[in-house]
Amino acid sequence: MTQRTTLRHARKAAAALVIAAAAFGLTACQDGTGVKSAPSTSAVAGGQQSSDATVKKPQGAGQGTSVGKPGTSGTSGAPKKSGERCTNQIDYAGDPRSNAEINSIGADTGHCPAPQKQKPGSKDRTAPSGTPKEAGKSCTNQIDYAGDPRSNAVINSIGEKTGYCPPVQK
Repeated sequence: MTQRTTLRHARKAAAALVIAAAAFGLTACQDGTGVKSAPSTSAVAGGQQSSDATVKKPQGAGQGTSVGKPGTSGTSGAPKKSGERCTNQIDYAGDPRSNAEINSIGADTGHCPAPQKQKPGSKDRTAPSGTPKEAGKSCTNQIDYAGDPRSNAVINSIGEKTGYCPPVQK
């Protein structure tokens, strides 16, 4: 398949997804009554590629209804942007969960989880530790992280977020 054909398919799928999202948004505001066939109509119009995407979209939309309600322990945070990871949308610095866990929650629910603060018993860093990050240099190019169990991406993202390259872990 050529790049132009691939781009054309991607545009059609994206347009079908937007139409489906708009249809779900309109039916979600009703009191449970009304036309329920609008989402399936847009899924049929979009073709097979977008029908998979429209099936995933309502799951996140349905779970996102508890976002603003106090006392609920549902998913909170911003709606996940299509094709973008939650860790690229929201600053999770200090969150005890791994980026993979945060991103998988966003992929499963359609909403990025709210950042969690570290528990009181854990090391709460009020001042960043480590070496100040040099402008234009990644932490892994500035410090030798041989033997550190973390990936270069994790180390560099810590440096980008805090302005300090984290200490080497062994």
